[in-house]
Amino acid sequence: MAACPHTIPGAPAPGLPPDADRRRFLQLGAGAAAGLCLRPLYGQARKPAPARPNILFIVCDQLGMDALSGHGCPDVKTPNIDRLMARGLSFQLAHSPSPVCSPARSSMFTGRMPTETGVVVNDLAIHPSLAMMGPWFRQAGYETVYCGKWHLPHGYPVAIDGFRILPVGGGQGDLSDALVSRSCEAFLNQRSRTAPFLLTASFMQPHDICYWAIHGRHLVPSELPFPEVRGRLPALPPNYNVRPKAPERLDRCAYTGFNDEQWQFYIYTYYRQVEMLDADVGRLLDALEDTGYADSSLVVFTADHGEGRGRHNHVQKWYPYQEAVSVPLIAAWPGAIPEGAKDTAHLVSHVDILATLCSAADIEAPPSSVGRSLLPAAQGSATEWREFLVCDTHRVGRTVRTERFKYVVYDRDPVQQLFDMIEDPWETRNLADEARYADTIREHRGMLAAWNRQLTPVKDGELTFGL
Repeated sequence: MAACPHTIPGAPAPGLPPDADRRRFLQLGAGAAAGLCLRPLYGQARKPAPARPNILFIVCDQLGMDALSGHGCPDVKTPNIDRLMARGLSFQLAHSPSPVCSPARSSMFTGRMPTETGVVVNDLAIHPSLAMMGPWFRQAGYETVYCGKWHLPHGYPVAIDGFRILPVGGGQGDLSDALVSRSCEAFLNQRSRTAPFLLTASFMQPHDICYWAIHGRHLVPSELPFPEVRGRLPALPPNYNVRPKAPERLDRCAYTGFNDEQWQFYIYTYYRQVEMLDADVGRLLDALEDTGYADSSLVVFTADHGEGRGRHNHVQKWYPYQEAVSVPLIAAWPGAIPEGAKDTAHLVSHVDILATLCSAADIEAPPSSVGRSLLPAAQGSATEWREFLVCDTHRVGRTVRTERFKYVVYDRDPVQQLFDMIEDPWETRNLADEARYADTIREHRGMLAAWNRQLTPVKDGELTFGL
């Protein structure tokens, strides 16, 4: 495939400083913060990219690809993630290999699909036969540090193979994320080693929105609790209340607990939680600048999966629609990756993250990793690339995504889905029953069969529950 086209996004918007009152922020949003100035991520003097950069890997939880102001969302202000985007490249076709926390994270740290890591549902450990990011980088001479949510299997463990842990306790993002960003800031300020570092900062937000659906009307009252925000509630999405014909297990995912205004308030609150995340990301980027590491560091930012936000009447994740599987993936590396660029040509996945970090660090990727380095695509080099990628859902669901189409099939369910992602990006019309698409479905089924033959799945009896 030819090198990807790059386009320059708009300038980042102003936003709330890291130390803002979080609860008032949740209630009333970021409107009062308009006009505040934030420093640029990098200084004026630019240096060539080093051979072995420091690496800051930022992972968040439940952030949809288009839930950022830099990706066109008018209802949220994310100036810090936007400035990272302005200093690097955003992959617009990035997908979670499984829109669930633990399975997606297992792919990030191994370069294998969840069916191969053994982490097919939450709270499982990665199969011990696979090489993982921490030990691999540590043996290559990197100082490897981890702070925040892990979930492979435990949420906030005190030990992770190959990483030094910066402990922060646990809990909801509103309680723990500031501890993550401040602990990472302290690490950057206090370290004295000359070896390059791999620092993973793993945030919970905007995952806190899950509790709204878990507790239903207990958290979303019938009357708007803050009437002053009524004029600022987001519009409902175009595919709100749109339920295409779907496999039975997928069809059950729709949530019917809210009326229209409750949905709008749900979405509004989600965006405030995204803004909380953005403030903590800003603290990390400022720390890189303050400590002099910015020009010698590769920063990679992503999320494990997206969030329903009322699309197809969905909350949370667990399903193959774009609101759950489409995730942000941003890479910034001064002197090595073009600034302010968007890649709209390459289908990429979390399985590519480990190979990308290894390539940047001039480390051979583990033999068990099957991902591809994103650096050639990011640097505009002509490179052969995959024609399709596959996502897992519910253990028995498979999604095949090509440049134009998305094909969804569940084991032992006669209902298939086919969406034209160019003409129908909101996935409102299932084309699977239209005769003119029979060849398209056959082609995608053939891709899936070929992909399945290449897998080395972990048998159910070999799953490691970490109990």
